[in-house]
Amino acid sequence: MFCAQRRSWKLQGRRLLRNVEPGFRRTLLTKSSVVGSLEPPLSLQTLPDFFNTEILSNHAHLPALICRQEKPRAHGGPPSRNLDVQTHLSWDYEEFDRHIGALARGLIGMGVKKGDRVGVIMGNNSSYAMLQWACASVGAILVTLNPAYRLPELVDTLALSGVSHLFITPRIRSSSYIRLFAEAFAEIRSQQPGDIQTPILPELNNLVVVRNEAEADAEAAKVIDELKLRCTVDWREVMMWTQGSGVREEKERRMRERQLTKDDIVNLQFTSGTTGSPKAVSLTHSNLLNNGISIGQAMNLTEKDILCNVPPLFHCFGLVLGNLAAWTHGSCVVYAAPVLDPPAIVDAIVEERCTALHGVPTHFLGVLEEVKKRNAWNQMGSLRTGIAAGSPVPIDLMKRLIDGLNLTELTVAYGMTETSPVSFQSTAEDAVIKRVETVGKIRPHVKAKIVGSDGNVVDVGKPGEILVAGYLLQKGYWNDQNQTEQVMKEDQDGTLWMHTGDEGIMDEEGYLKIVGRIKDIIIRGGENLFPVQIENATTVHPDIREAAAISVPDMKYGEVVGVWIVREPGSKISREDVRTTVMKSINPQNAPAWVWFIGEDGESKELPKTASGKVMKHILRAWGKGLSERGVGRAC
Repeated sequence: MFCAQRRSWKLQGRRLLRNVEPGFRRTLLTKSSVVGSLEPPLSLQTLPDFFNTEILSNHAHLPALICRQEKPRAHGGPPSRNLDVQTHLSWDYEEFDRHIGALARGLIGMGVKKGDRVGVIMGNNSSYAMLQWACASVGAILVTLNPAYRLPELVDTLALSGVSHLFITPRIRSSSYIRLFAEAFAEIRSQQPGDIQTPILPELNNLVVVRNEAEADAEAAKVIDELKLRCTVDWREVMMWTQGSGVREEKERRMRERQLTKDDIVNLQFTSGTTGSPKAVSLTHSNLLNNGISIGQAMNLTEKDILCNVPPLFHCFGLVLGNLAAWTHGSCVVYAAPVLDPPAIVDAIVEERCTALHGVPTHFLGVLEEVKKRNAWNQMGSLRTGIAAGSPVPIDLMKRLIDGLNLTELTVAYGMTETSPVSFQSTAEDAVIKRVETVGKIRPHVKAKIVGSDGNVVDVGKPGEILVAGYLLQKGYWNDQNQTEQVMKEDQDGTLWMHTGDEGIMDEEGYLKIVGRIKDIIIRGGENLFPVQIENATTVHPDIREAAAISVPDMKYGEVVGVWIVREPGSKISREDVRTTVMKSINPQNAPAWVWFIGEDGESKELPKTASGKVMKHILRAWGKGLSERGVGRAC
């Protein structure tokens, strides 16, 4: 039980769907093809132009950024107002802009040129937020790197993107990045700052260490002294505060801003890589700015909103759906902690009176558990909206979020890194049942269609691959024309379409339901079964926390359903119970022939996921194949 009152979902959904003016007749679709509205017009500005003319000029003295685990003066420089908060960093937009300017001048001073790639390996903190705007200001390309990368992955991504300047935090969780670099590239230890030379990463010149927190500062000092590192640059030395000593750099910055165009690449984001090596997605000012504006509009964000931005900033979810959606509407962004920390998130919601909360299912489950532990349901009253995305959101979880966390205007977004990322999103005006069961409708200035294996648009209600077109398409994969051409293709009318690889079903009103990745579809005896539908049917059981459905090779049917289950603590649910639960709500063919419990069948204690929360099903398929061959997990 997550709150005192439960909603009647079916009745509420029907009531809202019938809320139509008398005499109004909707035009219903027959084919799965939609075109978004052309209003409001797209912004033709660059990110720094928009910040100066639309954000700073209208919201200068309103809260912009709150970092609850950073001290007020983490970056040196003259004292700031810090919104009169003594315990942690808390800036209005004017103070935020002052820090962005100091960093932009510092980047120019350390040799960052237009088009240079600036890599970042950090958790959610103020330095990351400043770099997002400062790099855009000087014409550099921000390269957001996954802190979970091991050394080979990190070297590959740095080499692929040609990073010249790398900003790192001393440690994230158990990973010490200073030590990792110093031990992997011993030759750089005695080299001069700004003149790093290593044959493995020939374009890397600068290694900047960011010490925003006291613990990070101590960690950095210890490792630098122990390994006798001379090659690193302290973040606070990069910041160029005094206007007198930064006149040249400020003049250069203004000149660069004037030379920027909306179609310049401003960000390289790496795809999640659930099945292979990540690719670098090239995103422009226009991509990110307009997508952020659109997302915030769907949420009805205003200068009165305070967003607790939980998803990591190396991912589009944190950087665009979080930061840009909020800041383009004058809202405030709160980082509860550098990494996922449910107790810190709940503290932030309560103490900062957050009105919005973003997350993937894993994040939300952690928050729900923490609120339940504290019995703090009545302290969630400030919340109203947010976004659930990143991976399919079970219907039962959506209900719990709306009921338990007061997220009555919670929206669901669909997209991919290559589309900046959001192409479909529900809104607060949509019927609750539509927000629970679909990812909403097409966003403005976007086209989408669902096609069959023959390439033709399918009828509504029929599954097929989702294709997307419009301003939001990436420029292409960085230095990979072959991969780009495989997924971005022009039709006979000259429209460029992104082939998403996702399977979807569109209804007659244009609402989209995601049924899974095409490669994840289970073909049992010639019938297509959709993992998301099976997972939704499974997680309605109160003893099941998470479920992941996969295909398992079978002599008779070719493939059958296998499900990996994460039990709720203390649950004793059996394989037969799981199978019965599925058969109660959907066709019996969807019932799993194999059921495995995470933490019991095999060594892993959690579902394998990317850092953005997507389940890596290729790993689960390999595990399932091996266990089924040994007869482990049979449910029927």
